[in-house]
Amino acid sequence: MYSNSKYVMKLRTRIRIRIRKTLTMGRKSVKLRTEDVITQFYKHVLDGNLENLHIPHSDVFYVREAVQNYYGKPFTLEHVEWAMKMEGWKDGD
Repeated sequence: MYSNSKYVMKLRTRIRIRIRKTLTMGRKSVKLRTEDVITQFYKHVLDGNLENLHIPHSDVFYVREAVQNYYGKPFTLEHVEWAMKMEGWKDGD
């Protein structure tokens, strides 16, 4: 039999593999600072550390799409969120 810690580590590894295979969206992933919000979310869930997880407000996703369409070049969510805050936008308004 496995000791409790070995069993937990093996279980966490299986869960991570299953999450990567079934819950990620491949080419249609939502992106953030590391530009992959979904992977970061599940990583924080598995680590039990949701307090440090930052997912931008939905406004940031909409503004980024509009800005990318207008300028014809990609922008990161982090950059768009920063620019919105510099213009006076507040998360949660």
